[in-house]
Amino acid sequence: MKYLDEYRDSALAKPLVLELRRAVTKPLRVMEVCGSHTMAIFRNGIRSILPDGMQLVSGPGCPVCVTSASHMDAFIGMADRPGVRVAIFGDLFRVPGSHGSLSEASSRGAKVEIVYSPMDALDLAINNPGELVVFLGVGFETTTPGIAATILAAKNNNIKNFVVFSTQKTMPAPMEALLSDPALQIDGLLCPGHVSSIIGAGAWEPLAKKYHLACVVGGFETADLLKSLILLARQIGTGNIKVENVYPRAVDWEGNQRAAKMVAEIFEPADMDWRGLGRIPMSGLKIREKYAAFDAEVRLDITLPEAQEPKGCLCGNILKGMNTPRECPLFSSRCTPSNPIGPCMVSSEGTCAAYHKYGQDE
Repeated sequence: MKYLDEYRDSALAKPLVLELRRAVTKPLRVMEVCGSHTMAIFRNGIRSILPDGMQLVSGPGCPVCVTSASHMDAFIGMADRPGVRVAIFGDLFRVPGSHGSLSEASSRGAKVEIVYSPMDALDLAINNPGELVVFLGVGFETTTPGIAATILAAKNNNIKNFVVFSTQKTMPAPMEALLSDPALQIDGLLCPGHVSSIIGAGAWEPLAKKYHLACVVGGFETADLLKSLILLARQIGTGNIKVENVYPRAVDWEGNQRAAKMVAEIFEPADMDWRGLGRIPMSGLKIREKYAAFDAEVRLDITLPEAQEPKGCLCGNILKGMNTPRECPLFSSRCTPSNPIGPCMVSSEGTCAAYHKYGQDE
């Protein structure tokens, strides 16, 4: 990794790399929860300088990857309906369902638009008054406030041809589900920076206490990541377990209360299906009844179809930290970025995509 080779020789990096080696005094496994962390760790070559005894495993923090197969099939089926225009973030375009993808639906005539924000989808509705524009809400707490604000804007401007299909998910609910499984041996969490900017670093304290789990909220630059790993190793080595925040420029302890209030106005907690984790109680967000006019599931009377995971695909286990991509029989053979079998190979935050792009020589 040329970037890390250059960084390692810098005056800033050398002491951090040495300190990480000193901090690891016993074998430890750390899960990076966030897909953006997974990509940053690979891209900056950090796995190549990990001390002996330190292992990083990837978690369920890729929102596209944890979108269930049944939801993907519902998305594709909805796109095929006449009079419907679907608006999505780009990562979702090529994720396979049981029978094709949104990309393939588009090629046969379905109206699928890639947008950069929910407000872009609202603009589509304004500019296409004869169609129902459906924004597919796929994400964690980071994207939910923007969707809530868009629904409010649609209501305030009396735009009736805009709806949201909410599969929004919340942290740290899936970590609770994962950590209750004794087969997953994790000593610490590199907690997601973007999500924590909304929910606050304090949201991880219950997990730290209940599971005696080291928790550090980290940023995405090389120095941020190295400092986070150092603190995790120190906590695990000394047994002084707590939540630490090394991303204070974006994250505080309480989180963004203004955003939380707006989200609570539009959404309420609901059970949600997660790929690989099943249905987790109160881990998702559904649109409140008072805003049902903007709920795609209500307006289109959607029933989730039964769906099967692709045969041989280990994406579900990879999201749980139980397997690495190289242990999947399809990885980089039948399943590649140009021909993805599972979503972990499609998303820009997917673990399989990261291994394929950066990790072949590990």
